[in-house]
Amino acid sequence: MKMPTLFVPHGGGPCFFMDPNGGPPDPMWRPMQDYLAGLIESLPERPRAILLVSGHWEEPRVTVHTGDGQPLLYDYYGFPEHTYRLRWDAPGAPDVALRAKALLETAGFPVAEESARGWDHGVFIPMKVAVPNADIPLAQISLRADLDPEAHIAIGRALAPLRDEGVLIIGSGMSFHNLRVRGTQATTPSDEWDDALTAAVTDPDPSTRARRVADWRSLPHAAFAHPREEHLLPLMVALGAGGEDKAQRDFAGHVLGWAVSGYRFG
Repeated sequence: MKMPTLFVPHGGGPCFFMDPNGGPPDPMWRPMQDYLAGLIESLPERPRAILLVSGHWEEPRVTVHTGDGQPLLYDYYGFPEHTYRLRWDAPGAPDVALRAKALLETAGFPVAEESARGWDHGVFIPMKVAVPNADIPLAQISLRADLDPEAHIAIGRALAPLRDEGVLIIGSGMSFHNLRVRGTQATTPSDEWDDALTAAVTDPDPSTRARRVADWRSLPHAAFAHPREEHLLPLMVALGAGGEDKAQRDFAGHVLGWAVSGYRFG
């Protein structure tokens, strides 16, 4: 069956795993954790593999990771010591990575490959919740460092055939990502930004949807929501791969005073 594509929030650092005894996270993070925990069950069938693009990996040209993501890349700072010993030992999916590379090259994108980089926390933190048994192979691809929204939508379109091959395409980021603001000073502008972004993402006309999301800087509070847009660009890939399929908001919640959403295409 054809897989949907997803843009998921990956939280803040190791937010779901702060208790060294494995207890539940801060209640603020529980709705997001519950959403991620239900992702695989929500699909039409279990994917044979996942292709994930994270807001934490940028390269001059799109790069595919052909290894197994080990050792993990603990690219967060100032958290409890046990969070630097978290494990998520899923197998890599080099066949999917190379298939993605071929699709992108056919679409005219220069593509690099590497096998040594560990999976960053935009991969293993949400996937440790979504796939706790680490039993679905995963391949990661990078963002392109120019962060061009139209190019990343086109990258997603090029990858769309994977959906018919049992591969779940996931963009992992945050719909709001401004680490300088927390609490009530963020709530009203982030709500207004979130409403506008959701209206653009769920536009019923796929061409208009793509134009509106690519023009994200024109939305209310755009620069406030994303002083730098690397956490938004995975949405562009998921949207592009979603093609003409229906788009919907899949998650809505508040963390740190921020309105945060997740989206599904198909």
